[in-house]
Amino acid sequence: MKRTLGTCYYPEHWPPSLWEEDARRMVAAGLSWVRIGEFAWSRLEPRPDTYAFDWLDRALDILGHAGLRVVLGTPTATPPRWMLDRYPDMLALDAQGQPRRFGSRRHYCFSHAGYRAECARIATQLAQRYGNTPALAAWQIDNEYGCHGTALSYSAAAQAAFRLWLQQRYETIAALNAAWGNAFWSMDYTSFAQIDLPNLTVTTPNPAHVLDFRRFSSDQVLTFNRLQQEALRAHSDAPIAHNYMGRSVDFDHFAMGRDLDIAAWDSYPLGFLEDRIAASHQHKRAYARQGDPDFQAFHHDLYRGVGDGRWWVMEQQPGPVNWAPYNPAPLAGMVRLWTWEAFAHGAEAVCYFRWRQARSGQEQMHAGLLRPDGGAARGLAEVQQVAAEVAKAPPEAPTPAQVGLIFDYESAWAWEISPHGRGLCYFDLLLEVYRAMRGLGLSVDIVGTTAPMDGYKVIALPGLMFLPEPLHEALLQSDAVVLMGPRTAVLDAHFRTPVPLPVAVRGMDITVAAAESLRPDMPLRLKSGGQLGLYREFLEGGAQVVDETEDGSPAIMRQAQIFYAGGWLDEQGWQHLLRLACAQAGIETLALPPGVRRRQAGSEWFWFNYDTKEHRVNGMRLPPISLTRC
Repeated sequence: MKRTLGTCYYPEHWPPSLWEEDARRMVAAGLSWVRIGEFAWSRLEPRPDTYAFDWLDRALDILGHAGLRVVLGTPTATPPRWMLDRYPDMLALDAQGQPRRFGSRRHYCFSHAGYRAECARIATQLAQRYGNTPALAAWQIDNEYGCHGTALSYSAAAQAAFRLWLQQRYETIAALNAAWGNAFWSMDYTSFAQIDLPNLTVTTPNPAHVLDFRRFSSDQVLTFNRLQQEALRAHSDAPIAHNYMGRSVDFDHFAMGRDLDIAAWDSYPLGFLEDRIAASHQHKRAYARQGDPDFQAFHHDLYRGVGDGRWWVMEQQPGPVNWAPYNPAPLAGMVRLWTWEAFAHGAEAVCYFRWRQARSGQEQMHAGLLRPDGGAARGLAEVQQVAAEVAKAPPEAPTPAQVGLIFDYESAWAWEISPHGRGLCYFDLLLEVYRAMRGLGLSVDIVGTTAPMDGYKVIALPGLMFLPEPLHEALLQSDAVVLMGPRTAVLDAHFRTPVPLPVAVRGMDITVAAAESLRPDMPLRLKSGGQLGLYREFLEGGAQVVDETEDGSPAIMRQAQIFYAGGWLDEQGWQHLLRLACAQAGIETLALPPGVRRRQAGSEWFWFNYDTKEHRVNGMRLPPISLTRC
């Protein structure tokens, strides 16, 4: 696989006299890709059904003649103002019933039939005009689905579509009442027309109702995307991508990935550290200019799974962003380190956001590779260094990992609906387990519940509330060591507690008899030396007790090749469990210093030191803020 670099460019923001110079400088910097057009609807169609493609024709011609390959975005994340005049009811409503008004972006409701038709129309127009243009090498549909909390809408269009979705799913209202357990609190319905969206209720709505609304909302995103995907494929053979976001669980990315050719994501390590990671002030201060050592890698591995091996970073932070609580500049060397870390995890391309820093609009303070005056910004030199290194590096095939971590969007929704304690979050649980894995020097594949499980020596599925029967059977047939809990397989598909009480896998002599959530200041010490906090399950059964809490309760139990963790362990606790599992599976583990991580890529090991201190590991010297290949 050849590694390539690119950037995001907005020719509509700049005089055409600059386009040739910009294209020449991009190629001179070692860039191969340029993404354009994803926010340009008002410039492509300034008035309804009146198109202005001349400027885009010229931009594609200039970029293509310079030797750049173009990713052309459909502009549906930014419907123009005249669209709202045509469809006043197209705006999404938030959970409080307030409209998401024009003046920013992503202000549409995924369920609005009129807006869907307009999106299919503009995608068709672009595909017909540019589908066979030599410069066009890929498509991007829309931009960052779900960003700003926009995957969920509580509009009249969403309510009508939800009722139809429920009727197709359950067929009869009696079946829905039974599935949702509507005998509780006299919530029985006599028709689908009575069912509202699960917001503005006096207290919490029925969790089964909310879960189905989350499934419906995810399906609306998928079918919205599919309309455009089908329009593009009808006129173009170029691969199709979407750029997902970090810590985004509002729709099922694995399901959407099956409709796309490339999974991409937008990587902003410093912004995400401040805005999207649950971590201590000390941790955020220590990595304020580097980013969290595991957050980017987690998403690299996740989107490699979503893309079935084919994935990009569509937007890579090259300097300070503008939208986080604090926006420091990265330390020297970090842009290079972030880029190579993506390549080590199998990225085909890394594209930097953006080429020229904007002179106006909401992102004026968002750094690019060039300043607004065209001068080189600080990140450009590191991009040029990476380009020179990539040109000399041999292609590498992705390396399957020995450890698989299962990520499930429905379980993420279930944890949001019923966390059972403040701050308990599925994403945080998975990231903590992943962090423990990386601290042991393990390479990890993050996969969905339908992925093949053969080939893994260790499979972890913490927090997987719903255990689909095909996955259940795959685990029973697997030779892998399996790590479960907490809350693995505690619910059925309709958010009901199984009777008898939950047993993660058939034949296991382990039962979750009860559960409690704990204050952050009342963790329980483990005999192994770690801690169990925030959430504890009371485990019963005849399986082997591997670890106990200080009060003598089982914390980790094992039966054959299956381990069950009965609570939210700290990093030391997870690493103790992982060492036991890896030893049983025959996988070597290390004890890496904080901030030091490694990843296997083909015949090479990549070592990354996020720390500002030098470290020595296995006889190797790892300088501060460095990448080492061996």
